[in-house]
Amino acid sequence: MEKAEKREFVAWLNGVFKDSGSVVVAHYTGLTVAQLSDLRSKMRDAGGTVKVAKNRLAKIALQGTDSEGIADLFTGQTLVAYSNDPITAPKIAIEFAKGNDKLVILGGSMGATTLDPDGVKALAALPSLDELRAKLVGMIQTPATRIAQIVNAPAGQLARVFGAYARKDEAA
Repeated sequence: MEKAEKREFVAWLNGVFKDSGSVVVAHYTGLTVAQLSDLRSKMRDAGGTVKVAKNRLAKIALQGTDSEGIADLFTGQTLVAYSNDPITAPKIAIEFAKGNDKLVILGGSMGATTLDPDGVKALAALPSLDELRAKLVGMIQTPATRIAQIVNAPAGQLARVFGAYARKDEAA
């Protein structure tokens, strides 16, 4: 990598650290190219990104961001998983790590909060933004459905009574 490329990469990675909802740092020693590609595709499908970065460049990119506290995690073969949604990157990384013991979660950050591996797991256990929205819509719709049923019930009962009288009159 030339100096200009390195500067551009550091500036880009600095923007990632500033703008991401969460960042997860992990060791990937022993992962095959196919496994790493699988992790990348799962992360991409969920709305996140996985990037392998040189530790020295990552530490430089962390300077001046809220995530500066995770600089000591960048030792050995590390990758960075990030997403705008604070739950996506930790959730996908933890799920992948459960099925593959060669991906070792070192920690991460969510804004100015530095996370240890247990913090990343706790964040991954939370429902995603879409799941929370769906629950909220469900909670809002349930009372409306019940009100509609209650309002319609007397009318339905009246219709059944009138129908019964009509059948009774026809039979007579």
